[in-house]
Amino acid sequence: MSDLPSRRLLLVHAHPDDESINNGATMARYAAEGAHVTLVTCTLGERGEVIPPALAHLTGAALGAHRLGELTAAMAELGVTDFRRLGGDGRYADSGMMGLPDNDDPACFWQADVDEAAGHLLAVIREVRPQVLVTYDPDGGYGHPDHIQAHRVAMRAVELAERAGCAPAKVYWNRVPRTAGEAAFARLHQELPGLTFTKAAALDDVPGVVDDERITTEIDGGDAYAAAKAAAMAAHATQITVEGDFFVLSNELAQPVLRTEYYELVRGERAAGAGRETDLFAGIAAEEAS
Repeated sequence: MSDLPSRRLLLVHAHPDDESINNGATMARYAAEGAHVTLVTCTLGERGEVIPPALAHLTGAALGAHRLGELTAAMAELGVTDFRRLGGDGRYADSGMMGLPDNDDPACFWQADVDEAAGHLLAVIREVRPQVLVTYDPDGGYGHPDHIQAHRVAMRAVELAERAGCAPAKVYWNRVPRTAGEAAFARLHQELPGLTFTKAAALDDVPGVVDDERITTEIDGGDAYAAAKAAAMAAHATQITVEGDFFVLSNELAQPVLRTEYYELVRGERAAGAGRETDLFAGIAAEEAS
């Protein structure tokens, strides 16, 4: 523990690319500021849909291996060196979209025993002792089984860490405030005629959109960290195409790249003062940061 920085952030995500879309600016900022940033990815996204025709032959384990390479490149863009797969590479397979037969695969993450999977995450928490953990809300943002399971596993690991005396001081869920999302989509519609992308997503297609009052914390990526986020997203080339301040997934519906990232504090004490927090570590006592 003594060789780790005083601030330690743990993020729990379902597939490679989720981290860059949701938290890329946040991760880049804290890594640049000297915090220890740890990413745990629960699957390798072996059942993801591939965008580039030249890579369309990739499926199953081959796609998972390729996406691990993309994740490695994305982490280099964000300056993050500690990124792991839950339980080790290939421990849990991608579950596919909700309602598909893939969900019934005994090896998929959706079928994992939550306590067992949480035990793997607890081992990371014991090692790193993060003060802050970031993950999805109970719906996983948009109902994907691996996102829902990542939420369940992360929150169960926090419960187990509480019993073990090593729980994070603060837990956040990824969010997007409705008014910020509306403003970002307004800009998208203004610029869409000049983009390669021809169709726009609806705000309701964006994971984690909630009323503004739910937002407790915002992290402004600024130019540098927003650029790192966009580069990290572009590194996930099988899943994401980035053009300027916008991107598309396999559904070909354009969305804005959010340079400010938003969170809802669901465990721990909110920092004193009016307005939203601007630091995930705000209000954490010195003894908790050691």
